[in-house]
Amino acid sequence: MVAKGKRGFSGGHDRLAGLFEPDVLLPAQFFAAFRRAAGLDRERLLMLAVLEDAIDCYQKYAHVRDPRGRQMFEESLEWVASEDRTWLFSFENICDTLEINADYVRRGLREWRERNEHRCPKVVTIPGDGTGLPHTATA
Repeated sequence: MVAKGKRGFSGGHDRLAGLFEPDVLLPAQFFAAFRRAAGLDRERLLMLAVLEDAIDCYQKYAHVRDPRGRQMFEESLEWVASEDRTWLFSFENICDTLEINADYVRRGLREWRERNEHRCPKVVTIPGDGTGLPHTATA
């Protein structure tokens, strides 16, 4: 009887010992449980929104003459032209993340600007409304 009890305890002990052994996981395997695909998609959508805004500013303000519009254009041009990769939201890093060829986008924007040089809005001065100050408008 004692032998049977010992054997039974020994068999159960082996099974219990396996429960308390550490699991061997790589860090990537461990953190994969906490990652969600939606998080990455949201980050990519944010990067796409930043890129779209820069291109919109580039095209909207490419031919304006007012100081604020020129500043918006110059900032977007500088960001697109930069090859800096130290900042997470740099043009190069965003294009890489979105799998877009950065040089292709640059060339497309440059060609768009050259094609649309003649479409520059013309500033027309309109006689004042009695206040003595002229008004400007784009034609």
